[in-house]
Amino acid sequence: MNRNKLIEIFISNLTNSIVHQILEKAIDQQEIAERYYKEVKNSWEIAKNYREKINPENRSLSIHDTKEIKDKITRKVNSELNLRISKGYQNINLSLVEELTNDALKNSKSPTSHPLTNQI
Repeated sequence: MNRNKLIEIFISNLTNSIVHQILEKAIDQQEIAERYYKEVKNSWEIAKNYREKINPENRSLSIHDTKEIKDKITRKVNSELNLRISKGYQNINLSLVEELTNDALKNSKSPTSHPLTNQI
């Protein structure tokens, strides 16, 4: 698989993980929040595996790659959350997008990191 395809799959899974983190925080029904949490964990693990294929763990991506990936993730997350808001979802905090994106990218280079470390 070529590098660009690996990066796109990484971005998609990290985007899904971040969207579901925000949705989990927005919901007050425990059973739905648990499903969101499972989706976060699943997408995070897949993203981490693809991150390893792009560039070995404990090594940073290039500044250019990081900026491009961050921009794409931020746009995709905002787009998905705005779509959910238009469908009637409530309590979605769009101000979390940048912080969670930064945390996810920072944590993706370490094999033991997880974006929800405080919750596991």
